[in-house]
Amino acid sequence: MPKRKTHIDRPLIILLAILLIGGCFIFASAAFGYLARSGNSVSPILFGHLVLGVGFGLIALIMTSTIDYHTWRRFAPHFFALALLLTAAVFLPHIGAEHGGGQRWLYIWRFSLQPSEILKLAAIIMAAAYFSHIGTKVQTWRHGLLGIAGILALPVLLLLLQPDLGTLGIICIAVLSVFWMAGGRMRDIILMTLVAILLLGALVMTRPYVRDRVMTFIDPSAGAHAEGYQIKQSLIAIGSGGITGRGWGQGIQKFSYLPEPMGDSIFAVAGEELGFIGTIMIVGLFLAFALRGFFVATHASDLFGTLIAAGISTYLVIEAFINIASMLGIAPLTGVPLTFISQGGSAMLVSLASAGILLNVSRHQKKGV
Repeated sequence: MPKRKTHIDRPLIILLAILLIGGCFIFASAAFGYLARSGNSVSPILFGHLVLGVGFGLIALIMTSTIDYHTWRRFAPHFFALALLLTAAVFLPHIGAEHGGGQRWLYIWRFSLQPSEILKLAAIIMAAAYFSHIGTKVQTWRHGLLGIAGILALPVLLLLLQPDLGTLGIICIAVLSVFWMAGGRMRDIILMTLVAILLLGALVMTRPYVRDRVMTFIDPSAGAHAEGYQIKQSLIAIGSGGITGRGWGQGIQKFSYLPEPMGDSIFAVAGEELGFIGTIMIVGLFLAFALRGFFVATHASDLFGTLIAAGISTYLVIEAFINIASMLGIAPLTGVPLTFISQGGSAMLVSLASAGILLNVSRHQKKGV
């Protein structure tokens, strides 16, 4: 048998460290703006993000980077079922909670959890386990097309009910990337894409909140005091940064005008303070992370490693690009966080745990790669 590497991929861990450390600086600057708004207290937010998100996330990263990734294949159905149950639990009284127009949170023992974040990783692991098990049968409609439809059916239902279209889009794209890497037929991918477009069209026609976001994307003035306001203020912040930016901590929009400066709009904070050069560097770092992640995927020791690495790389980077695109006005607002940077304990925890699995796959590459 060919020899295997026993150490983690160094370029991947360096890229992750730069994104995480740089993200903490950007988050800290955004937090100053929130603190200045009517004397708001940032202590609970800092605790949730830095302690529960980054702190426990780093612990999760260390753990998942040392656990043999093949273990996830054995428990994939159980993990997927648990994630689905937790996501469904948001509709239960007393523990489920609504925020920002969506039923997406669980409140247990004074702690909040967004279980759909766990569902992202669980769906990827389930898809990787299933398609690595069926092998070349992925080319058949029974095991391929119906298989991917079966994996996505319950996540689609639960996330439409919440509603959380941003998370749903990320899950669908990540699972489709697993399907494609497994050898799925392009015509099946095109068919699934057409079904998604038709479903989105039906939602636009029947769900006012979806229609409002699409119309605001087409014409930001249509929602001048809601989503349109956020897009306009984001573009003002990014545009005022110029080439080199105002400097770290020197942004203005975060103090009064920019909604959610630590959350959805944190890329706009970075754009104002770091300028065009800084934002290009952020995009470049995510692109480099994706390329290195797919390098790890293509050099994994087995098909399951290839699929889980491809799915995780897609999820972590496409999430960031969706957030960036919405802040630039080239995609509708979805509430998707900027990976490794935005506020959110659940999102940060799961993102770092997922990155740990990716690092473990890199540990098992063929020697000399």
